[in-house]
Amino acid sequence: MPVRIVSLAAHSGAGKTTLCEALLVRSGALARMGRVEDGTTQSDHTEAERAHGFSITTGVLRLTHRGTDLTLLDTPGYADFVREIRGGIRAADSALILVSAVSGVEVGTERVWATADRFAMPRVVVISQMDRERANFHAVLADLRASLKGPVAAAWLPLGEGPHFRGVVDVLTATEDDLPGEMRSALREAREALVDAIVETDDDLMNRYLEGEELGAQELRGAYLRAVHAGTLYPVVPVSATTGVGVPELLDLMVDGLRSASGRGPLTGVDGQTREPTPDAPASARVWRVSVDPFVGKLAYIRVWSGTIRPGETLRNTTRGVDVKPAHLYVVSGKDLTEVPELSAGMIGVLTKLPELHTGDTLADPASPIEYDPLLLPDPAHTVALFPRTRQDEDRLSTAVARLLDEDPTLSFTREGQTGELLLSGMGDMHTTIAVEKLTTLGVNVDTRAPQIPYRETIRAASQAQGKHKKQSGGHGQYGDCHLRLEPGEGVAFRSAVVGGAIPGKYLPSIEKGVGDAMLRGPLAGYPMQDVHVTVTHGSYHDVDSSDLAFRTAGSLAFRNAVEGARPTLLEPVMLLRVRAPAGFTGDLIGDLQTRRARVQGMEPEGTVITVTAVVPQSELQTYSADLRSLTGDRGAFSVKFHGYQDLPEHLAKKVIEARKAAAG
Repeated sequence: MPVRIVSLAAHSGAGKTTLCEALLVRSGALARMGRVEDGTTQSDHTEAERAHGFSITTGVLRLTHRGTDLTLLDTPGYADFVREIRGGIRAADSALILVSAVSGVEVGTERVWATADRFAMPRVVVISQMDRERANFHAVLADLRASLKGPVAAAWLPLGEGPHFRGVVDVLTATEDDLPGEMRSALREAREALVDAIVETDDDLMNRYLEGEELGAQELRGAYLRAVHAGTLYPVVPVSATTGVGVPELLDLMVDGLRSASGRGPLTGVDGQTREPTPDAPASARVWRVSVDPFVGKLAYIRVWSGTIRPGETLRNTTRGVDVKPAHLYVVSGKDLTEVPELSAGMIGVLTKLPELHTGDTLADPASPIEYDPLLLPDPAHTVALFPRTRQDEDRLSTAVARLLDEDPTLSFTREGQTGELLLSGMGDMHTTIAVEKLTTLGVNVDTRAPQIPYRETIRAASQAQGKHKKQSGGHGQYGDCHLRLEPGEGVAFRSAVVGGAIPGKYLPSIEKGVGDAMLRGPLAGYPMQDVHVTVTHGSYHDVDSSDLAFRTAGSLAFRNAVEGARPTLLEPVMLLRVRAPAGFTGDLIGDLQTRRARVQGMEPEGTVITVTAVVPQSELQTYSADLRSLTGDRGAFSVKFHGYQDLPEHLAKKVIEARKAAAG
């Protein structure tokens, strides 16, 4: 049976899960549609998805239409779950990109489009929710053409919009006589645009078309389907999943136009060797997602790229250099696993209880190893500090977090060296919220707070001072004496300018250690110091009483004495922030950033979307994930990267110093 694996991707709220339900019902795989609001859909079957009312994981759904096996990968809409989105797109052969007929192209649309572009993936654009009030097919079509790269053309036109949406018209085959008068000019324009897009994909057709030859409908349709299959034309289909209008046409297009596993051509490994995507080639697969089921254990979702995998046969994890031997093979639909005797090229399968498998790993026949490129995932953008509620929770935390990180590589967990806090980082506040909820299901209860800001201290002027440590208490005493000069400079540097043997060279490392001790607690608020250059200028020693400990103490005293006259300053960490949102929010974004003491570095308009780059203090971004969602109606996305340190304004520095002193008692 022919196989199609199709990823559904979109900005949050475009209706992917509802469309999946409609496709399942239309194909006969499901008797009646479930509702996202009721938590009764096939995709959103986890407790967290039912509780929140949106997709968190990629749902795998199977149906059959016209003798073709279709596997739908219903990816989440929230950019926070980018691991699921990218994994689902990489596991598919083609994509349905949904765009709401009300909202149009959004940031999430552009992100999934760019991912599909990166891997030259054929796609169909579904203008969804055509039955909604304020639905506007032609405005969204213009938005698509202005915002997204590639040949986008309407393959169907809607009969009516909003509550009056009652059917779709095939642009290639419809006649004007069958349409109301107001639609006839729209059909002519759409057909002209579609034919232009089709002939541009075929040189022979292009030459004949330019010579004025009339092209037959069947010839055009054949070229059209070949172009969709090759990813050189992106057809647009108006659909209402709720009423079912447009769903039959979409199903037919998925069978006729979208490529199969065998139609994608040879697969290339990181070393340049290739595999044919056929069942008789050497076996290869990629783990595109991992989940942990409380009853079954670890589930590794794989896309079989070539060959055939059977139970009990050894596979090489070429990413990690270990062998695995799956005892059982499964296919999945919704929450149901069905054991199968083999998994062949083009199938989505599940392997269980193999701890050696992780997201992005390549599996291959040990006799013909190959490794595919890894899944590229962005760095975390939002961080919370975790505080276990009980000692028992604290003891269990590391094990539970390890399970989370194994399942989701876009999470990270660290202990902040300066503050000692346990930090959980993810793609946004929704991501970390879901992660904390998962910890609860694993028996670990934690409270979360915004992390402490790791301030630093430095100096802004040169200064010098003496440090002398002299102590006599019977027997050998302690004697160390040194003079230090401090200067502002990039990084931390230590050197000696001592001449004439005033301080023996063997004691210089001890002075440097003493300076390091003093720099751990700056004079203003006790934060670590940075960007100080230290020079030992001179000093004195005693033949009997001098020691490493005495000079270490003297070095620490000299530094503390000198730093008081060096204009100590409090520094705050700053981040490089990149925000993408519809261009209409530019003024709101800039105004909000100004309240956060940001320095805007640039603005890059791209179609209907703008990217704003700014340097922003870390303390001003603690709630940015939720604030941006509120500001843009969940139509914005952002990333952050550490950028360095800058002086904290004096009025804010006073507050930090006072708070630090109060906390110290």
